[in-house]
Amino acid sequence: MMSSVKVECVVKGSALVGEGPVWEESDQTLLFVDIVGQKIHRWSPTTNHIQSMQTGDMVGFAVPRRSGGYVAGVGRSIVAFDWSNQTMTSLAEVDTDKPKNRLNDGKVDPSGRLLAGTMGRMSPLEVVERKQGALFSLASDLTVTKHFNQVDISNGLDWSLDQQTFFYIDSLALTVDAFNYNTHTGHMSNRHVVYHMEEGEGLPDGLTVDAAGRLWVACFNAGRVINIDPTTGVRLQTVSLPAMKTTSCCFGGPDYSDLYVTSASLGLDQSERRDQPLAGGTFRVTGLEVKGRPSNSFSG
Repeated sequence: MMSSVKVECVVKGSALVGEGPVWEESDQTLLFVDIVGQKIHRWSPTTNHIQSMQTGDMVGFAVPRRSGGYVAGVGRSIVAFDWSNQTMTSLAEVDTDKPKNRLNDGKVDPSGRLLAGTMGRMSPLEVVERKQGALFSLASDLTVTKHFNQVDISNGLDWSLDQQTFFYIDSLALTVDAFNYNTHTGHMSNRHVVYHMEEGEGLPDGLTVDAAGRLWVACFNAGRVINIDPTTGVRLQTVSLPAMKTTSCCFGGPDYSDLYVTSASLGLDQSERRDQPLAGGTFRVTGLEVKGRPSNSFSG
């Protein structure tokens, strides 16, 4: 690792499962969720102030909406969130035949379409019911499309710079996959593996694509984020973090040169908690000498 790289814990509250960081350019804040803590957080690096909102059920993701407010995955519902008056309105329901499922990671494509996946709801012991999930998209007219099923844990989503490749992670498969993607129709095809996790890299979780088209993948249970070249499948860099359950990442800051990384504290035993006092915190990595891209907002 380059010596100029610095990792600091910027949000110290220990989230049970911190996830889904999104940089909001308009007010220079970091939006992220605590899935099991059932909260959406907004943190300002300039004031170090955090605002939180309760969701009443597990919340997999929250993303900005072009018309204002946010769209979040709460339980099996995709909901519109009005932060100012703290209200939620359901826009769509997924996996209606699988009451134990819940939405996990979600992200908006370059056309403003929301993609979000589900998984078999974890027991308190973090046991996942296998092959229960699916990947869905929600169009601006609120129609839901199911793209494929047989998913264990739907995670990491983002798009290539030319918008023609969709990157996707099903965590227990231990791979980062790619699809050919049509951003106008949302159609995806030709699923293939771009990276196989190596020994010690844990489970692939959230991911983001930088301005050079490279992938940054949070490695759950491995305390690191890895940087991958998707064209060669080569790992270029590893950033170590003081929390083993690293969950997701995004670029932010005034010029998108800061990498924000979320983490979880759920499931750590007493000795692990002693060794990882910052588990569940949100970290900022500086000095990577790369930049990210602005996130997309839901068009519906």
